[in-house]
Amino acid sequence: MKTFSLLLALLFSIPAFAQDHTAPAHGTVYGAKPDTTGIVAANRVEGFMAQKTRISVAVRGKVLSVKKGKFLIDGGKGKTIAAHFSVAGVKVPPSLAGKTVVMDVIAQKLFIADDLQHFAGDTVKGKKQHDVKTAPKRRLTFEVKGMMVD
Repeated sequence: MKTFSLLLALLFSIPAFAQDHTAPAHGTVYGAKPDTTGIVAANRVEGFMAQKTRISVAVRGKVLSVKKGKFLIDGGKGKTIAAHFSVAGVKVPPSLAGKTVVMDVIAQKLFIADDLQHFAGDTVKGKKQHDVKTAPKRRLTFEVKGMMVD
């Protein structure tokens, strides 16, 4: 009886390990289906925003990596844009890395607290002036409402 149950367990466990982990197909939707009218390339979003701090826009970009529900989008010229879903239940597979996606996002410029601190106290020039600590390769974040593999 032991050998029969062991053989039966082995027989049912083999197909579980034989599952193929394929990349997401064209048209696969994560979250809500994005609006595909007026799509802006990910590397042009910052210029498209001008002086606004937040905008809602459809974006096309290439996924660089996926880790724990967050992913990085190629922003062009060595820049990366951090993105995450606004809804917590959306699972993004790691095999999405390297794919081009269309996303419906809320693009937001990062606020750096040291930018305007020179207005808070003294306004002297020279050694006492605060340095602006910006990260030029990380200026935007995307809050994704919906994403579709292109």
